[in-house]
This record gives sequence, structure tokens and C-alpha cells, in this order.
Amino acid sequence: MTTKPQSTSAIWKVFKPVISGLLQVTVIAFAIMWLLNSGADAMNYHWQWYRVPQYLFFKEDGEWFSAELIDGLLITLKISAISLIFTVLFGLITALLRVSHSVVGRGLARGYIELIRNTPLLVQIYLLYFVFGPMLGLERFTTAALALSLFQGAYTAEIFRAGLINIPKEQFEAAESLGLSKMDSYRYIILPQMLRRILPPLTNEAVSLVKNSSIVSIMAIFDLTTQGRDIVADTAMPFEIWFTIAAMYLCITLLLSALATLLEHKLATPTH
Repeated sequence: MTTKPQSTSAIWKVFKPVISGLLQVTVIAFAIMWLLNSGADAMNYHWQWYRVPQYLFFKEDGEWFSAELIDGLLITLKISAISLIFTVLFGLITALLRVSHSVVGRGLARGYIELIRNTPLLVQIYLLYFVFGPMLGLERFTTAALALSLFQGAYTAEIFRAGLINIPKEQFEAAESLGLSKMDSYRYIILPQMLRRILPPLTNEAVSLVKNSSIVSIMAIFDLTTQGRDIVADTAMPFEIWFTIAAMYLCITLLLSALATLLEHKLATPTH
């Protein structure tokens, strides 16, 4: 008798923050539009929004094709997805080294974190692209993904480490008493519990990674930011193009937040 209300309540609990966030964004968007129109009137600037769609899609011989901004968006998504995978990998390995009993491992992990966190991402990209990339024979795309992964991995490592040290020692002892190997203990017992604890800050790092991917435009990679800059140079429409690009980045980050909310609800420990 109570299954349906509970199910509806659970669904509402998941989507409530997403809907609330969309409503807030809508209100803010209308406020920004009003301010922009007021500012444009004051500067005697004429909006050319009608020209923006041609840089998203175009029709040729009866078929639709993606234009510059969509092509750039796909490159941005590709870089972000690959970088996110290696960010998690670098972060987890570094965190495990930080909490290990190996003095060398802890030293290497600490050195990596301090080096990355105390130098700007732009400098790291320049070093990888102009110095280490040619020495290692890395392509531009690979160099960009590696730079983002190393940068975000250092911050993610601390999130993983905080999650690991907050796992009660009894959980490790229980896994050992069950005869599980260290790898199985982490795989089946420790890491699932850690993921529940660190999902919100981990989502923030994923969002930061997507936004930081715009910096790789300095490497002449035709991502969303590079395409936007080229279009602005050709059309002299800085406001329309950059606001469109900002909206595209916003959609990506909102989608990531929504997916994280769904995953957090799915991984939540049931209460009785």
C-alpha cells in the first residue's frame, strides 16, 4: 500500500535540487538578459542573435551538419571525458600512496601534489606542450588531456585521501577477518563506502575540469573556446558568441551535477 508514495517521494527527492537549480538559473538568466538589453541600448549596440544558429548547425543539400561551435563542443567533451578518467586514476593511486606504509611512496605522492597545486595550470600546459611533449613525442590532444589529468588529479587525490582516512578501522579489520585480499578489501568494502562520502566534492572537481579544459585553447586545439575566439574574430560578435559558449558550458556542468545527484541517491545507504 505504501510502495507507490514512497517511490514518488524518492523520485521527487532526487529531482527536487535539479528542478530548483534550473528555476534559479532561469530567473538569473532573465535578469542577465534584462541587464544586457539595458546595457546594449545605452551603448547603442545592436544584437545579432539571429546569426548565432549558423555556427551551431547548417543545412546543405537537404542534410544538417554540425558547425564550428558544435564541433568545438565535441572536442571539449572528448578532452574532458578522457581527462576525467585519468584524473580519477591519478587521484586514487596518489591517495593510496599517501596512506601507505611506504616512505618512498608517501614522498612521491606528497611531492606530486605540492608541485601541481603550487604552480599555475597555464605554466604546466606550457611546460608539457613546449618542453616535455616534444621530448616524449606526445600529440597536442594527448598533451592537453595529460595536463588536465595531472592538475585535477592532485586535487582529487586529497579528496580520496580524506575519504579513506574517514573509513573506520573496524572496516579494514572486518575485511581482513573475512580472509579478503587487500585488493578485494578495497574493491568490495572500502572504495564503495569512500565513494558515498566523497561524491559531492568529486563532482565539484569534475565541473572544474570541464571549465579548465578551456585553457587548452592556447595549444591550438579546436575546442569550444578556440572555435568561439575564431568566430568572434571573423564576425565581431563577441557578446552573442561568448554568451552562447557560456550557456553551453553551463549545460554541461548542470548535467554533471544532475548525474551526480542521481548517483548519490542510488548509492545512499538505505535507512530503516
